[in-house]
Amino acid sequence: MMISFLGSLPLGTLNVAAMQIGLQESIADAVWFSLGSLLIEMVYVRLSLVGIDWIQKQDRLMRIMEWVTLAIILALAAGSFAAALKDNPEAKNVFLKNDMHRFLLGMFMSAINPVQIPFWFGWSTVLFTKKILQPRRDQYNSYIVGIGIGTLAGNCVFIFGGKWVAGRIANSQQYLNWVIGGVFAITALIQLYKLLRHKDAISRFTKKTSAAKTPANPQ
Repeated sequence: MMISFLGSLPLGTLNVAAMQIGLQESIADAVWFSLGSLLIEMVYVRLSLVGIDWIQKQDRLMRIMEWVTLAIILALAAGSFAAALKDNPEAKNVFLKNDMHRFLLGMFMSAINPVQIPFWFGWSTVLFTKKILQPRRDQYNSYIVGIGIGTLAGNCVFIFGGKWVAGRIANSQQYLNWVIGGVFAITALIQLYKLLRHKDAISRFTKKTSAAKTPANPQ
């Protein structure tokens, strides 16, 4: 729970999107979005605990997902900037102008964000090595529930924190649209740089797991 909570605090696509939904729609919609995203995260963690060999073989699929994620981040940035340029202070990000239930939207955005797999594979490896996490079903279940609670708590910091800040700044919605658009734009640039330089999480994950399977040189 603590690892998940602290890991959810740095600015990212999902927590900033949850904050934006909380500001432009409602707290309930933002919580539904967070629940959808954490459900997929929990599924990914479960898969990483029992199917790491299969996951490693899906390198091409995960790379495609990373590029799709980049496209969505750019769309979110453009939508936020477009909303900020409008005279209407209540203008919404065009990406959020859809009838999809926010729980399903959270599931979708989390599902195409494979960076969670190497993150949790790394932490799970550390916990296994230190014998804090044991390969038992009951511990796996507790571990995954803790992750879900931690992610929800981290997103709530953004959801309620953004609402608190917005309530104390005049014309806050327009300013926040600029800020949120900037966060998405910077995130997209960093993601693009990592993808082009092969320094993204999936590349590091593939190299790490491949190295772990390479037999040591007998010399």
